Amino acid sequence: MLIGEMARRSGVSARMLRHYESLGLLRPTGRTEAGYREYAGEDIRRIFHIESLRSLGLSLREVARALDDPGFEPSALVDDLIRRTRERIASETELLTRLSRIGAAGPAGWEDVLKTVALLQGLGSESAGKRQRAALSSVEGVPVQVEALAEAALSESDPNVAGALRWALAQSGDGGLALLAEGLTSPVAEVRKRAVQAIAEMPNREATTAVLHDALTHSDVVVRRSAAPALGARGVADAVPTLIDMIVEEVNDVDAADALGVLASDPELADEIATMLVDCLGLGTVDAPARGRLTQALADIPGGTATRALADLSHDEDRAVALTATYILTLRQAR
Repeated sequence: MLIGEMARRSGVSARMLRHYESLGLLRPTGRTEAGYREYAGEDIRRIFHIESLRSLGLSLREVARALDDPGFEPSALVDDLIRRTRERIASETELLTRLSRIGAAGPAGWEDVLKTVALLQGLGSESAGKRQRAALSSVEGVPVQVEALAEAALSESDPNVAGALRWALAQSGDGGLALLAEGLTSPVAEVRKRAVQAIAEMPNREATTAVLHDALTHSDVVVRRSAAPALGARGVADAVPTLIDMIVEEVNDVDAADALGVLASDPELADEIATMLVDCLGLGTVDAPARGRLTQALADIPGGTATRALADLSHDEDRAVALTATYILTLRQAR
């Protein structure tokens, strides 16, 4: 058959057949007396093989190796194709996400589009400095959804950039709260930690407080201990047991004691907190340094219960505890 019929049967244009021939991929079986290319059934089968391999994403050079190299092993090439395909999907997904965010931001003109693109590129930069500047610039009227900031905050490992992202989220209201709350369910501990830290710094709104309150019963102790100080600052009494546990375990114990002091501004709650601290001091399982921290925590708890507890502790067998309690009592009397 001549090249025209070969093109019709194979679905490959005559021009492409000539191109394959020039690369050595396909050679006609013979030539007619007039010099025209002549193809046989075996040539059609080779064309089908070429097109099948090309459909997998192979280059023409890779197709030639696959068909003509007797020692060619497809496994390595298939693995490489899988890797390249995944990279291409990731790139296309990133582009789709970026376009969706630009569209959702409702840009009024190309200037808004360019600002949004610059922000998203900055948040995705490999440079920590650029990511930090992008986070700080996000509150300057750039029309971008806070979801972009929330996603960046959940994945950011640099502490300076993470702080800037949390600050930007706090300025943006609670639009990213739902995505941050989803981060609490992540199987990755670092993502859960970043999520609760970002939520804790968001404005004191009912929805934010509700998410933090749920975090108090989270299976991850880091999540519980990150939520408790923020809840204490918001006046949520349910945080008290976790705050006392943090003081005992010396985990952000200063922040925990400060949160207890805020909660103790309620006279009734002050006595309850003092009683819980005293009960904890009496446990035989609490070591000496922890007893010292618990005694110090009583300094910020007003009311008679705390004062009486400090008076008793001033005679404690542990000299460090006794001296601390005596000093706190002296300060109270001077007020």
